[in-house]
Amino acid sequence: MTNTQPERQNSILLLGDDPQSLEQTRIQLQDAGVSPVLVLSDSRATLSFLEQHTISLIVLDLSAAMIKTELLARICVAYPNIAVIVESASGDAGLAVCCMKTGAADYIVKPVEPERLHTAIDKALNEISVPQEASALKECLFSDRLKHAEAFTTIKTSSRKMRAIFQYTEIVACSPQAVLITGETGVGKELFAQAIHRVSGVRGLFVSINVAGLDDAMFSDTLFGHKKGAFTGADQYRDGLVSKAANGTLFLDEIGDLNELSQVKLLRLLQEREYYPVGADLVKTSSARIVLATNVNLQERIKDGRFRRDLYFRLCSHQIHIPALRERREDIPILLDSFISESARHFGRGIPVASPELVAALTEYDFPGNIRELQARVSDAVARSDESTLTLEYFHGISAAPLVKPSVPFVALTGANAGIYSLFGRLPTFREIEDYLIVEALKISEGNYAVAASMLGVTRQTISKRLKTIEPAS
Repeated sequence: MTNTQPERQNSILLLGDDPQSLEQTRIQLQDAGVSPVLVLSDSRATLSFLEQHTISLIVLDLSAAMIKTELLARICVAYPNIAVIVESASGDAGLAVCCMKTGAADYIVKPVEPERLHTAIDKALNEISVPQEASALKECLFSDRLKHAEAFTTIKTSSRKMRAIFQYTEIVACSPQAVLITGETGVGKELFAQAIHRVSGVRGLFVSINVAGLDDAMFSDTLFGHKKGAFTGADQYRDGLVSKAANGTLFLDEIGDLNELSQVKLLRLLQEREYYPVGADLVKTSSARIVLATNVNLQERIKDGRFRRDLYFRLCSHQIHIPALRERREDIPILLDSFISESARHFGRGIPVASPELVAALTEYDFPGNIRELQARVSDAVARSDESTLTLEYFHGISAAPLVKPSVPFVALTGANAGIYSLFGRLPTFREIEDYLIVEALKISEGNYAVAASMLGVTRQTISKRLKTIEPAS
């Protein structure tokens, strides 16, 4: 019998001869938040099954020792990247040693406590995830490809640095471990958390909360919920966000500001997947994938005694650092056009064109508030401007970029040449004119590279390459 549940990375296969026992184990694992779990009750079909499915771990029930130990050897030889946990009713130390030498990751004597099996699975998956992720990341970087490009469409960029981060994000998205996203305020940490949620293939909701400023009582009630009568005003049972994010993703932002009591509870949730609703005596199990973010240096917080070292080490498995906008200035023109269009639609007016002087000035500006600041400034500027061209005068506190002095004396220009001078303030270089044409073509085509390339008589690849090295008109 096989389970037809859709699978993703880290699928687990329960392999044995007793369908009823396998199904009971599958239900126990899924109730404990371990998924997806497949079932195969015909050991003779094992190798053909593995050829057709992507399996990370096998729980092998040794009900017939001689046959199954031979099967264990065949699995370990043919699929060395698959971890195998052996279950057996035999407490024979010799058999256990034989299985471990053959390649088993663990040997468990039946009857098996669900918690013992859950721990063994978690440990085995953690041990195999690092080499698997390193291999997959190497493959992605060499091929420069994204398997789930659609998951990153909300993040506007042409930066090679950002593309490499996308590739790493794809690799860790399916890991059972928590993911820590770091970066300054306003760089888009929640957008990356949402991308992780989409790539991971989890079926539940994406649930987000900023935990900065929450005391322990509010943190516990918000995340874990409470039972009726837990405190004054608790007149009915309430689920917390951990329950709401079951089989989905729970995103906790600004965890660097958590107090120590809340850090202890978060560590238990990450490590044991367990929590207590406020006022409850019975522990509950979480099946939510957890992604966390912070804009502070956690190692500095550890030195100051404000963040637990053991919690930090628990978060070290997968870290994604998002660079500040000033570290990827090539993205500013793309983000500017996107926010101008977004703001114009919001205010129900025509889409203005950013002047070359504005593009140049914004590209030189450091944006301490990063993308969030750029978006807010553009929204305010579009709201106050009623012209077809958006100029620097609507961006308070941002100075014009320094002009490049011409190497030849200025000559008065007339006719068409005067129009060129009015755009650039001087006679532009060929490179500046080309960059200007590319930016304008992308505006007219609403960011469609193929259409813009057709308008300019160049290839799509030419536009893509030029955008990565574009020099703002001055």
